[in-house]
Amino acid sequence: MSLADTAIWYHVYPLGALGAPVHEGGGPVAHRLPALEPWLDHAVDLGCSGLLLGPIFTSVSHGYDTLDHFSIDPRLGDDADFDRLVAACRERGMALMLDGVFNHVSTQHGLVGENSPMLRRSNGYLYTWEGHDNLVELDHTRPEVADWVTSIMLHWLRRGISGWRLDVAYAVAPEFWREVIGRVRQEFPDALFLGEVIHGDFGALVDAAGWDSVTAYELWKGTWSSIKDTNFWELAHALERHQSFSTGHVMNTFVGNHDVDRIASLVGADGAALAASVLFTVPGMPSVYYGDEQGFTGERGTGMYADDAVRPPLPATPAELLPTGLWLQRVYQDLIGFRRRHPWLARATVSVVAKENTWIEYASTTGDERVYVRIELEPVARVSVRASDGETWEWSA
Repeated sequence: MSLADTAIWYHVYPLGALGAPVHEGGGPVAHRLPALEPWLDHAVDLGCSGLLLGPIFTSVSHGYDTLDHFSIDPRLGDDADFDRLVAACRERGMALMLDGVFNHVSTQHGLVGENSPMLRRSNGYLYTWEGHDNLVELDHTRPEVADWVTSIMLHWLRRGISGWRLDVAYAVAPEFWREVIGRVRQEFPDALFLGEVIHGDFGALVDAAGWDSVTAYELWKGTWSSIKDTNFWELAHALERHQSFSTGHVMNTFVGNHDVDRIASLVGADGAALAASVLFTVPGMPSVYYGDEQGFTGERGTGMYADDAVRPPLPATPAELLPTGLWLQRVYQDLIGFRRRHPWLARATVSVVAKENTWIEYASTTGDERVYVRIELEPVARVSVRASDGETWEWSA
């Protein structure tokens, strides 16, 4: 059984969560990474088994404009702080996955100054990624780029991580990923690779690239949108699509991440509880974006500071979380506990039983195992979960 079959991730954007100056890189080393340790205990208390950590490498600003893939961003700490975090995760039995930005680098990266052939060009001009003038694409047809990315992955796996989230994996040819991952797996056969893909044939991309999992954006959209618009026909369609993608694969399911509006802002706190019930009762490898379990709110804006609202600082300790979010946190604990007692759900088959605009019933099954779920929006938000082993769970607003 692979890590994809068992992991439930607590997803943290560290520059924001730890109060670093997101838009100002450089400066003296600030040892912020150790402040994550009490939040590891919080994640374990929720029932999570892994930490999915956003960018931690030296960058110009938000972490996705990398300057050095081999060094810890001084706004977060240094190598000793990273080693301490690895040890802290290991002590708690938690896996650690890092965010790897291997599609592009900052225009201030040394490769640009060296006029390196590893950068993608057309008629002598550097390619920028999706109109971002401060990000330049790597040329993934060059063998030295494959060598370089392989060396980065191996470096941090040797330092104790369990796998990689591959940022904008959709923008890189699957053949590149298959070659690099194959080389890495010669030394780390159990390493986990999660590809970020927004749309397309998710299952086919996993097969072509050799990833273990891929971001389930269609299910995310169908989940919040059906609750917001009182239209569970959309979720029914998304679940059918999700099943087609999940045949032979484990999708990374989520209701929030660092790139999207907070689920509680989209559908309210009660709606967030309904969304969580979907997250933990359908096939996939779930991840919880920090604060969603407490009903954090925030909507993306525009311009340089567009993402700040969905990447906020955490309190110094979980004890400082607002008590008004404790009821939703308990919902998450209940659902994650249910999921961990039914680990076969990771590769279950989900099928819609019945639906109307205001309610939906579906079942997740494997062999003789079955979980039956009914979600209602009216007259009040309500969830009923029944397993074939007799366990039940209910919640209503």
